Amino acid sequence: MSDTIFDKILRKEIPARVVYEDADVFAFHDISPQAPVHVLVIPKHKLVKFADIAQAPDHVVAGLFKGAAKVAELLGLSEHGYRVQTVDYLHLHILGKRRLSWPPG
Repeated sequence: MSDTIFDKILRKEIPARVVYEDADVFAFHDISPQAPVHVLVIPKHKLVKFADIAQAPDHVVAGLFKGAAKVAELLGLSEHGYRVQTVDYLHLHILGKRRLSWPPG
């Protein structure tokens, strides 16, 4: 597994504007936001791709999704909705505070 920017952020080698942190997840503002609210939620237990979820401990998977829901609630997004996205080094993007269409853009 290669070292990623997320590994460096978790090790505090790269600064981040932290929104939320617990034993399972770390949430921080995206440095190139695509919406007024754009937060990344990453698991502290590295999952490289979605398929890795099948082998991950249940608390890691549950912690990631529960953590993302908690972050959205903390940011006041729950009432009007938000979108969750994933890419390599499984992490979630929370975008809100603007009209979101599909496909994204």
